[in-house]
Amino acid sequence: MAESGNTFEQGLVVASHGRHAVVESADGKRRICHPRGKKSEALVGDTVRWTLPPTGQGEEGVIEKVEPRRNAFYRQDDIRTKAFAANIDQVLVWLAAEPEFSHQLLGRAIIAAEAAGIAPLIVLNKADLPALHARGWERLAPYRAMGYHVLRTSLTSPESQDLHSLRPLLAGKKTLVMGPSGTGKSTLINWLLPDANAQTGEISRALSSGKHTTTTTVLYWVDRAAGTAVIDSPGFQEFGLQHLDAADLPRFMPDIAHHTGGCRFYNCTHLHEPGCGVLAAVGQPVEEGGIDPLRHQLYAQLHAELNQPAY
Repeated sequence: MAESGNTFEQGLVVASHGRHAVVESADGKRRICHPRGKKSEALVGDTVRWTLPPTGQGEEGVIEKVEPRRNAFYRQDDIRTKAFAANIDQVLVWLAAEPEFSHQLLGRAIIAAEAAGIAPLIVLNKADLPALHARGWERLAPYRAMGYHVLRTSLTSPESQDLHSLRPLLAGKKTLVMGPSGTGKSTLINWLLPDANAQTGEISRALSSGKHTTTTTVLYWVDRAAGTAVIDSPGFQEFGLQHLDAADLPRFMPDIAHHTGGCRFYNCTHLHEPGCGVLAAVGQPVEEGGIDPLRHQLYAQLHAELNQPAY
């Protein structure tokens, strides 16, 4: 055990709120920890080294070091960087037939996952709305064609085979769950974790002495012994990718990358050049390797954004 600030103890960050973090020790005990400096660099999913303050100065710990990460999932715009979590195995983008999902936000989240080397998983909820769900499923055709794992579910039918097929995909992994509000994400967390409210309450009490606190991101153990966890993140209305380089975009968009070898010019931007293999594929059936026009539109928009001069 860490005592008097002399011995480091290792722990896992399971929640964060501002400069506060909840750190879980190997024995499952959780406590509030603060960064040594003014800025907190620890993310949910990080392994940290922490100490207790000198005797008589309280039970809250001090984060001394964040261990090296294998990955971090985040978005970045012109103003700030918003980190979601670290050391995760996959990103589950949770969508619904209603409200209709944004192609832009979905595409950007998948690109961020690709750039971080994190496997994406897409789930379309509300299969109990047949007409709307069929429309949403069709809109996901480009992602199925690219080989992404895309599932359909209905949380109103918890015994459905489609929903239960999700469990094996989560087993033994730390999965960041993200998606717009109103899609049933909270219902999913409660379906996976009947004690999710109890875990949330425990974290809220730790962060604010019993007062209700909305944490930025929370890690829930589905099966701690097996290493199965889901990380719930807040919804978002935009997803900046300013941390990427425009020249790298094709590498993070498999449908674009598939055709870059057919371009006449080695430095083709895939926007206007003659003999561009990418442009030739735009509008062709995605089932046959074509590029959906909305996907190329996203590429063009991001290419322009990432080439804007920094001020």
